[in-house]
Amino acid sequence: MTKGPRKRSSSTGGGSQSEPPDPQSGAGKDAGDSGVALKKQIGLVSACGIIIGNIIGSGIFVSPKGVLENASSVGVAIIVWVTTGAITAIGALCYAELGVTIPKSGGDYSYVKDIFGGLAGFLRLWIAVLVIYPTNQAVIALTFSNYVLQPLFPSCLPPENGLRLLAAVCLLFLTWVNCHSVRWATCVQDVFTGGKLLALGLIIIMGLVQICKGHYYWLEPIHAFETFREYDVGLIALSFLQGSFAYGGWNFLNYVTEELVDPYRNLPRAIFISIPVVTFVYVFANVAYVTAMSPQELLASNAVAVTFGEKLLGVMSWIMPISVALSTFGGVNGSLFTSSRLFFAGAREGHLPRLLAMIHIKRCTPIPALLFTLISTLLMLCTSDIYTLINYVGFINYLFYGVTVAGQIVLRIKEPKLYRPIKVSLFWPVIYLLFWAFLLVFSLYSEPVVCGIGLAIMMTGVPVYFLGVYWENKPQCVDITMGKITHLFQKLCSVVYPVMDENPEPSGPQTTDGTDEDGNISQIDD
Repeated sequence: MTKGPRKRSSSTGGGSQSEPPDPQSGAGKDAGDSGVALKKQIGLVSACGIIIGNIIGSGIFVSPKGVLENASSVGVAIIVWVTTGAITAIGALCYAELGVTIPKSGGDYSYVKDIFGGLAGFLRLWIAVLVIYPTNQAVIALTFSNYVLQPLFPSCLPPENGLRLLAAVCLLFLTWVNCHSVRWATCVQDVFTGGKLLALGLIIIMGLVQICKGHYYWLEPIHAFETFREYDVGLIALSFLQGSFAYGGWNFLNYVTEELVDPYRNLPRAIFISIPVVTFVYVFANVAYVTAMSPQELLASNAVAVTFGEKLLGVMSWIMPISVALSTFGGVNGSLFTSSRLFFAGAREGHLPRLLAMIHIKRCTPIPALLFTLISTLLMLCTSDIYTLINYVGFINYLFYGVTVAGQIVLRIKEPKLYRPIKVSLFWPVIYLLFWAFLLVFSLYSEPVVCGIGLAIMMTGVPVYFLGVYWENKPQCVDITMGKITHLFQKLCSVVYPVMDENPEPSGPQTTDGTDEDGNISQIDD
């Protein structure tokens, strides 16, 4: 595992080739009078809100039919939901050990980089920066705008430009909230996570009412496994893959480890609370749906929760589309909050421009990383190929889950005496990796072209790594230009590099005007 500071590339860092502070030494502590630092403001409730809010997006309301369609029967679909929830819990357990063993923000990027080296970590970061987070945030924001505007256009589809404009407004507003205060951002996350759980709770309660009325035809064993198409091993494997994607976001809390209050206790606690809650909600929401709809009706619906509400809620059916809009609004907030910390962590390690590792001098929020996240997402809103890109890189995202869990085993072998506040049996990562390998091999077999394109997109990061990170002796003009750009944006955003040590020292030689030799501001007077 990488120990101590890493030398920062001059062009990617935007400054000198000096040694940055050690990211593990005191990260997240208040800097007192000597500087600024990330603050530990995320408690257990907010930590649960981040996990639950990022997992539960619009999918369970809009289209939970991917699992059912490929499972071929209601009974198998429910088994898939329970099984994928259990596998997700195992993966989260492995991440909990890694999160308290390597207590740095950045999640799987930080773990992969420390265990397998800089190139592997950079490729994880590269695919996240280039495609994964911008596309996911753009799609969630577009779903939000669609459900807000649809009532205004009852007889037709909302105009495409209107959808994109409202999505952009949503992104701008939530970026401002996140820039203003960590506390505000977590409050938004808590409120909207609570709202979506209440909406799903209403669906589950209505399902229980239906069962009490005797409407459980598709839940009886003889009918639950009645197929609407022939069972196929390939399709059932695809249903497991769809179920695994539905739980995506379970690892997001690991991106903000340094901002957690008492992370050694609250990180595992939040994981152990949130994953069972999400699994319970997913399973029983799907049970509720089939009490009011046949499998054929469910598969034919473009918005399952809305159809469910129209059947059972009568004049109160408007609750469901509003619930979807609120759920997606909270989803955008959670994704902005966590992805900006990933980019912040990457910049701190020298894998992105150093500016992105800076925080506001008073608010202690990573404003440059948030603005970078916003701009990349707005650019994605301008393309018509968002969904195509998501299909290409979804395989790569899942690939790195397994690489990270494998890293847990590698770290046990390489550093057996490393202090681990949580130490799980190696039986669990092995179980997770067996399931992961099965789905990975099936993905390669069923969609070789899509997976191949995803791998090709990831590998474009290799030359970028060697030019931007590995190559240190760049021309002086590059250093000067990057230094001036960093200096300019530091002044515009009032940001500085955060203090990482109890007694921080400047990272490079200082001049009398408070800047280092490349022109980067080392401190800003109030």
